[in-house]
Amino acid sequence: MTDELLGRHKAVLPDWLALYYADPMEITHGEGRHVWDAEGNKYLDFFGGILTTMTAHALPEVTKAVSEQAGRIIHSSTLYLNRPMVELAERIAQLSGIPDARVFFTTSGTEANDTALLLATTYRQSNQILAMRNSYHGRSFSAVGITGNRGWSPTSLSPLQTLYVHGGVRTRGPYADLSDADFITACVADLEDLLGHVRPPAALIAEPIQGVGGFTSPPDGLYAAFREVLQRHGVLWIADEVQTGWGRTGDNFWGWQAHGQNGPPDMLTFAKGIGNGMSIGGVVARAEVMNCLDSNSISTFGGTQITMAAGLANLAYLVEHDLQGNARRVGGLLIERLRAITAQVPEVKEVRGRGLMIGIELVKPGTEEANPEAASAVLEAARREGLLIGKGGGHNTSALRIAPPLSLTVAEAEEGADALERALRSIQ
Repeated sequence: MTDELLGRHKAVLPDWLALYYADPMEITHGEGRHVWDAEGNKYLDFFGGILTTMTAHALPEVTKAVSEQAGRIIHSSTLYLNRPMVELAERIAQLSGIPDARVFFTTSGTEANDTALLLATTYRQSNQILAMRNSYHGRSFSAVGITGNRGWSPTSLSPLQTLYVHGGVRTRGPYADLSDADFITACVADLEDLLGHVRPPAALIAEPIQGVGGFTSPPDGLYAAFREVLQRHGVLWIADEVQTGWGRTGDNFWGWQAHGQNGPPDMLTFAKGIGNGMSIGGVVARAEVMNCLDSNSISTFGGTQITMAAGLANLAYLVEHDLQGNARRVGGLLIERLRAITAQVPEVKEVRGRGLMIGIELVKPGTEEANPEAASAVLEAARREGLLIGKGGGHNTSALRIAPPLSLTVAEAEEGADALERALRSIQ
């Protein structure tokens, strides 16, 4: 059955549409933190459809909201008043921390980042963008043009001029050996020097924790220090919260809040988890930035009634059940357990992360050289152990990515850690 579907997939879909595993799998259904494949195998899901099933699979509150809304109306476009869209926008604006916030809904993180770039370049009348090395912001023409990860940027052609800044990766690069404070000082000095050589950019776009880049991050406070410099130059700060938003990091509701000493960003983008699998993305910006466009615009599929109903139900469940707190508690236990497990595994360079957003970087033993072969082997071995994980990283995809639904229990965290330990041992 799976071989037949794989043949059909290859016949009609692009070659560059990657599939995990040497023997690709079809997921047919899920419940809670588990999914099942077409052969009936059950897996503990530690990747959530790339951090998108944020709360739980088949969460009754969300499926009920979607079903009830589908029975009334699914879609009308943004040309008509839309009560669920207004209600979700009100909640997100309040949660964003951005004063006088406006919200625009899209269907994906890529489209959200596209919109943020449109707003920033229009508001600042500049097509120059600052981005972080090792970053990823989507697969559209403009988004790949600001992506600082060669493996995910298939063309150098772009409508934007992009300049890449140091700081997104703490343990690699020219400042890796510095203390946290000196690391921040060096990165800020690099930014100051860069701004002295170029025309004023429109914005800096940055993921508080780099997702596709392997869950890397700078020390807390780097973007606050950047913010001080950017404000002096009139440059906007866009926080790409597509993967870090909604409490996943545990310590904060948004990733930017670990760097918020100089206030919130001018814009933040979101997607993935807010709809718990439904296609929702969006931008939050202060009003003067959001309202800078002087021509008509709509979003045919952004903010449809059915996706907004899912977002409202999912956000309510997340807040009422303190899943941010659960991510902090269970994620903290999981990180410490994984560090203990990997202490004697020579292929593991580092276990990093925050909350339920955890990366394990693999290297060739005794070196700093990336080990993508080991990452692929562990991915396969984890599947055999009944565990689904992801992979990423800017150095030849050599990091394992662990991001379960935020309702993960302590028992499930222990189960997943045990499976991952066996998978790591199997490659030695």
